[in-house]
Amino acid sequence: MTTILHIETATKVCSVALSVDGELKQLQEFKDDGYAHGEQLTILVQQVMDQEKISFRQLSAVSVSSGPGSYTGLRIGVSTAKGLCYALNISLIAVSTLESMAVLGKMKYPLLNLCPMIDARRMEVFSLITDAQGIILKTASADVLDENSYKDFEPFVCFGDGASKMQELWVKRRLTFDTELAPSAQGQVAIAFQKFGKQEFEDVAYFEPDYLKEFYMPSKKT
Repeated sequence: MTTILHIETATKVCSVALSVDGELKQLQEFKDDGYAHGEQLTILVQQVMDQEKISFRQLSAVSVSSGPGSYTGLRIGVSTAKGLCYALNISLIAVSTLESMAVLGKMKYPLLNLCPMIDARRMEVFSLITDAQGIILKTASADVLDENSYKDFEPFVCFGDGASKMQELWVKRRLTFDTELAPSAQGQVAIAFQKFGKQEFEDVAYFEPDYLKEFYMPSKKT
């Protein structure tokens, strides 16, 4: 029996899931504009474990959102996942944030191209585009968007917290906007189970999230 804990903290959503043999068993989520992941994550982890009535020693692995997304959110998620893997001597599985979002999109829109987007401030987003079969048409990248961006992939569904700011600019295009469909640890379940079967694990000591661009912190005024 393969029991995996899934952690998603790349955006304002803090989400934890538990799966057994590739089937979702428990899901707990919290969303806060203040990025309260540091306070909420371990609480959600304990909740899914308690609800399933299993101990941490029964976990086979931990999967974690590997980015792109919020620098702070990703660091919190990865640090927590690493701590659990170290303590329990179990494997760490990395799952692309955008690929796990695409899985969620395919559940809701099985016949359409999908464009999960994460806000990267101003007119920049982190995005990925897949077709209805899940084949990647545009790999994950940080892009500054204009009125003509991604036209070659139309029609497609645009979703995630980067989608809302494009609604006005792309209003005349053949697009579907879904601003309610957000990242969730549920999207990691199938990918993580497949990776576990192939033993595609990360080095717990050296694994780092994929930020796609350098973290920028403005200098303080003196």
